[in-house]
Amino acid sequence: DGSSEDEAQIKWEEQQIKKAVKLSQETYDDASLHKSQPAKPKFDPSISLPPVNLEIVKKRLTERITSLQDVHRAHQREYEKCVEDIESSKMTVQELEKSSDAALNYKFYRAMKTYVENLINCLNEKLKHINDLELAAHVLLQQRAMRVLKRRQDELKNESAHIQHLTSGSDKPTNGRLEGDEETQLLETCEHQRTRRRQVRERAGEADHHEGMSSDDELTPTEVTEFRKSRDNVLEDSRKIFEDVHADFCDIRKILLKFQEWKEKFPDSYCDAYISFCLPKLLNPLIRVQLINWNPLEQNSAELEEMPWFRAIEEFSNESKRDDDPDQEVLPRVIEKTILPKITAFVKSVWDPLSTSQTKNLVHLCSNIFEKQVLSKNECSRAREDLVNVAVLRMKKCVEEDVFIPLYPKSSVKDKSSLCSKFQERLFWSAIKLFSNILRWDGIVQEDMVRDLGVNKLLNRYLLLNLLNTPPGPDNTEKCKKVVACLPERWFQDLKSGSTLPELLNFCQHLAQCARTLHKNNYSDEVKEVILLLVKIKALHIVEDIIEEYKLEDLKSMI
Repeated sequence: DGSSEDEAQIKWEEQQIKKAVKLSQETYDDASLHKSQPAKPKFDPSISLPPVNLEIVKKRLTERITSLQDVHRAHQREYEKCVEDIESSKMTVQELEKSSDAALNYKFYRAMKTYVENLINCLNEKLKHINDLELAAHVLLQQRAMRVLKRRQDELKNESAHIQHLTSGSDKPTNGRLEGDEETQLLETCEHQRTRRRQVRERAGEADHHEGMSSDDELTPTEVTEFRKSRDNVLEDSRKIFEDVHADFCDIRKILLKFQEWKEKFPDSYCDAYISFCLPKLLNPLIRVQLINWNPLEQNSAELEEMPWFRAIEEFSNESKRDDDPDQEVLPRVIEKTILPKITAFVKSVWDPLSTSQTKNLVHLCSNIFEKQVLSKNECSRAREDLVNVAVLRMKKCVEEDVFIPLYPKSSVKDKSSLCSKFQERLFWSAIKLFSNILRWDGIVQEDMVRDLGVNKLLNRYLLLNLLNTPPGPDNTEKCKKVVACLPERWFQDLKSGSTLPELLNFCQHLAQCARTLHKNNYSDEVKEVILLLVKIKALHIVEDIIEEYKLEDLKSMI
């Protein structure tokens, strides 16, 4: 019994403890809840609220609507952008699905890059050798031209001194004159060359020719042998330049085919890389190698249109079907950057303006280039201006240094077989040859420059002086005919005032004086010839005065 009471007491105590703990926990939770909830503000009826009316409510609703509309428009724009991005992504996916050969495209570009790098490295390595051989070939031609020019000047000086010595009758040696056998041998050699050239002309049937109009450009057999040997050595070396190079890197046609393939496969990147502007410079060394043996002054030199590089570039340019394709300017740029500078170098140091054959070939080549091969349309042709300016300077120098027409007493030249007469006539016709060669440049060189060089500096200063000292007659008339025949007809087409060119007034006065003298001596046929010459150069006022002065009514039909 005592133990039962103890256990009941213990249970009762435990229950009381549990109740006490539960009660204290509930009390703590109520206190926490009181603290967490803020006390509700008590309404104070003494405080007045702002007035509210319909306008204020309407204004606030409008502002709220406007704000929501702005947010809506922003969401609309974002939605439209998302739609565009989706469409663009779809198109990109379609293009990528179509271009399944992207790996092949990358392979092509990588191969093309490697090819161009190897090509440039190859050309850079060969460039010094090309420059040396080109310079060697040009120096050979320049030395030959200087040798011919010096020999001609020495012969002229020695022959003039010899004739002066004979006419003066003095036994003292003249300055610059050779002595004894050396002088005799030199004069005999010159006469032998002139005789040989005369025989060649006679066999060829050239009737209208005078001593002095042939080009004295012969070399001795020893000089010819040495020149050919040196030239052949240069050409042999030029053929070895690319003998260790694969054809893909030295054949212009194969190089252009590589770029043509690029253009056909990827025209946009081909255009963006400005290949049309790079090709002329890239092909420059290869073209110069083919031009090492090219001499634009020789008749037997190959035409540009016949050369392999020209045909290859022409075919490449003609592949384009569009008029605005920049590839069509590859050939004009090659001519402007490579060909014209080479021609300019020949004009400056090799060309002899006294050589009719060289001048004809040079003028024909320049006319062909300037007329048929249109130079670059996008830039002023500086190369053409340089060529024309160098040609003018070279002709001016020739007039000042190579033209010499001595004046002897009439008694010395009366006999046409005398040394004085032959020497004077030969130099006159040599000057006529230069006069004709200068006027061949009309249409290439500016007209005022040609007229100044040919008419003012040569005709009026040298030729006219000889004509004035030649008695009127067949010889004088023949010389005047040749002068008029050299003048371009284009100069007189637009003259309508009845007066000729101002530069020809002195020459016209000489013709008028010849006509008067011939009429007084009853040479009616020669008078008609002289008047016809005046008509050709449009000196109609002078012709009318002569006809009226001498009552030559039958000649009015010539006007």
